[in-house]
Amino acid sequence: MEQFQLSSLDIIIMVSYAVLIIGYGLYHAKRKNSEDYFLAGRGMTWPIVGIALFSANISSSTLIGLAGDAYKTNIHVYNYEWFAVVVLIFFAIFFLPFYLKSGVYTMPEFLERRYDRRSRYYFSFITIIGNVMVDTAAGLYVGSIVLKLLFPSLPSWQIIILLAIAAAAYTIPGGLNSVIQTEVVQAILLVIGSILLTYFAFQEFGGGWGDMMAALTEKIQSGNVASIEAAKAAGHYAPSNAEEAFSMVRPANDEFMPWYGLLTGVPLLGFYFWANNQFMVQRVLGARDLNHGRWGALFAGLLKLPVIFIMVVPGVLALLVYSELDISGLNYMTGAGTPCKDLSECANLTYPVLLMQLLPSGILGLVVAGLLAAMMSSVSATFNSASTLITMDFVRNIRPSMTSQQLVRAGQIATLVLVVLAAAWVPYIEKVSDSLWQYLQLVISYTAPPAVATFILGLFWKRASATGSIVSLLFGFVFAIFMLSLKIYVNGLDEGVEAAGWIQSLTDIHFLTMAFIMWVLCLIIHVIVSLRTPAPSQEQVQDFTWRKELFQEETQELKDLPWYQNYRILAVILLIITAIVVGYFW
Repeated sequence: MEQFQLSSLDIIIMVSYAVLIIGYGLYHAKRKNSEDYFLAGRGMTWPIVGIALFSANISSSTLIGLAGDAYKTNIHVYNYEWFAVVVLIFFAIFFLPFYLKSGVYTMPEFLERRYDRRSRYYFSFITIIGNVMVDTAAGLYVGSIVLKLLFPSLPSWQIIILLAIAAAAYTIPGGLNSVIQTEVVQAILLVIGSILLTYFAFQEFGGGWGDMMAALTEKIQSGNVASIEAAKAAGHYAPSNAEEAFSMVRPANDEFMPWYGLLTGVPLLGFYFWANNQFMVQRVLGARDLNHGRWGALFAGLLKLPVIFIMVVPGVLALLVYSELDISGLNYMTGAGTPCKDLSECANLTYPVLLMQLLPSGILGLVVAGLLAAMMSSVSATFNSASTLITMDFVRNIRPSMTSQQLVRAGQIATLVLVVLAAAWVPYIEKVSDSLWQYLQLVISYTAPPAVATFILGLFWKRASATGSIVSLLFGFVFAIFMLSLKIYVNGLDEGVEAAGWIQSLTDIHFLTMAFIMWVLCLIIHVIVSLRTPAPSQEQVQDFTWRKELFQEETQELKDLPWYQNYRILAVILLIITAIVVGYFW
């Protein structure tokens, strides 16, 4: 396969879009004070909140990761998407009222009010590291994949720097409002592009769902799907027909998501991402009021459901159309440094290959612009959330006399530093994992459990103490470093050399199970230490702990609202829709 070629029309569309979106972001800049800059003046309505949440989540890294993992493992990856609905409903009911009522800028700031400053500093530090290593670096990595395929003569480091500068161009001057306003435009373009890609992919073999299922079954049974044959050879589960490939519940020997992972790790990772992660929650903190925040969260959940058709299915379709495509001419390297021969070796190229092979000139330029726009969206969002953490959790506490304008300037400088750090980390992503989606989930699975344990106990258990919080958080950190060190050690062993039995047993535990084990251990330690240390103050318990009286008071308030404004009724409707979609693919 030769290098991809863009037409002049495609290039004009891409350049025009880049100029327009940066200008649009600067036009919507809000930086009069710190609340304007970091939380968009707390004036966002529910459609903007919902679309911003969806766009920040379905970023370029998620899009590339979903398609690549769907190519390798079929649709099991969609479990992360539909489960977000359940998490967002739980978040809207229990956590969001406390977040908005407290008036905090950051999630670590909320932990300080519920516990103490030690928990705040720890969680802020971990979140910043995660933003750089996961969200920002992954977004830049995706942009570098696409542009490297389009412009192979450009060195990767130059592409990464250009992308980082483009994303920071409106984030540094404009803050959260610039980020969110551009996210809305980019989300619309991204969805349109994904729909077009799915349509053209279906046209390759008849255009209908039934035709696709029949073709997929034939492909699987012919033994020509490299990823499925590799799973069989390794003793893992492998589907035998299209119905099994499109089933979201897998047996216990599935390599990527065994059935028990749906009950253990997936809820934890989802809860951390949607309810504790500054990157996502910051959009809801900017809502006009509690109702708009709740409606926006539910709207984001609704937008997640069609993802299976427009972002996961294309990866499966690549199995049918391009599983045997020779991509050696692209000169793209695996994590081990060898040239990719086909998509089974470099699944991260699945989505870009689909774009370049299927879309006609003009539409290709628009969709590639949308993909790069999604990258800019996610990167700019993480720049803003991480700079908010640095400014509000560290700079403001170190120098409390700083004015609002000075805090904004500190946030802009922090963003610039993050640009450099994220760009420097990008080359290491493929050395950690050859699957972008697995890389994202692996990192989160080791950082999420301690935080989730602290947030849940803090909200639902009055006796949870500040010392219990910091001890469990630090335990989780040490445990994560220990496990990651073991994995690096095992992966670095020469072929034929085996690690000690206990090391092999620990590293063989599925990452979703390990996340659950970490969470349980952190809960136990938090409870034990809390019972042996002084109880929190009455103010901490009264203002930051859920109690059933709050639910009863809210019930009375909701009585006067029409059904379409009652978030509880809307949540039930959303759950029913989710059950129908999931039930079809169960």
